[in-house]
Amino acid sequence: IPAYVYNWKPIREIAIFGELLAISAIVMCLLFVTVDIGQPGRVLELIPFLGSLNVPSSLLGWDVLVLNGYLLLNTVIVGHFLYKAYFKKPYNKNFVVPLLLLSIPAAISIHTVTAFVYNGMAARPFWNASILAPRFIASALCSGPAIMLILFQILRKTTHIRIRKEAISKIAELMAYAMFLNLFLFGVEIFKEYYSNTSHLVHTKYLYTGLHGHTALVPFAWISLIFSVVAFILFLVPKTRMNMVTLNLGCILIYAGVYIEKGLALVIPGMTPDTLGEIYEYIPTWIEIRVGAGIFAIGFMVFTLLCKVAIPLLHDTLADPVAPGESYPEEA
Repeated sequence: IPAYVYNWKPIREIAIFGELLAISAIVMCLLFVTVDIGQPGRVLELIPFLGSLNVPSSLLGWDVLVLNGYLLLNTVIVGHFLYKAYFKKPYNKNFVVPLLLLSIPAAISIHTVTAFVYNGMAARPFWNASILAPRFIASALCSGPAIMLILFQILRKTTHIRIRKEAISKIAELMAYAMFLNLFLFGVEIFKEYYSNTSHLVHTKYLYTGLHGHTALVPFAWISLIFSVVAFILFLVPKTRMNMVTLNLGCILIYAGVYIEKGLALVIPGMTPDTLGEIYEYIPTWIEIRVGAGIFAIGFMVFTLLCKVAIPLLHDTLADPVAPGESYPEEA
């Protein structure tokens, strides 16, 4: 948004790497969907015109559609940029800018539809809250840029790509706003649950205080909350936001906090206790951990390969006048 809606040059120069990261993330999302449906062969059922998506009834079908649509959109944008860079020609603004502007609501749609997958289940009151979709979007605006900031610093240290300090600072500032919104929405949800004190409070109690001696998720829930609050403070204070050590610490805390919040702290409490009131403790198995780690590894591999292609092609337009790892004259 700062790059193309407000035409802010320091971020616009490196927006292409955000697109590369988006492609990598969508590949990971589609792989997680493949895992969720049980076996790779069932992916054929999720391919439009080949399988049966059961749209509009199936929210998973909608999820697959928006993910593939966003993947196609980013692939076209990146492909055009790199094609023009290969022939050392300027990109076609009349073609690219509308697609980039379209990618903004498209990015929001993938988080919204993912939230709707949970939100539409009336039998699961922990998920059946209208605030879930805004929370998904707010947390995505925190965790996504957190990865980008770390990757930008790695690229800045190891390549000649020009990534200005003001771009990193502005992204960090925007993350502080998004983190506030994420924590505010969380607080609103907690107030609603505890003040109304209905029978549905049992799911939140299980998550944060335990229920009948079952406390497996309590440490994860509090770690996620503490990480998020500490990260918000680090990004809110200009001195710590401008310091690269505390900035990177905040990025790690944000990503870890959101990962737990949208993983263990969202999925498991929604099904615990079950409809019969039974409580089954859940801890990830080694198989699940290895499958998840494998998908993340594939995502980072895709991003690395895309950077291997993009960086040499973009060298002439984004080349840094100083050596990798050195400071800019205005930053010295």
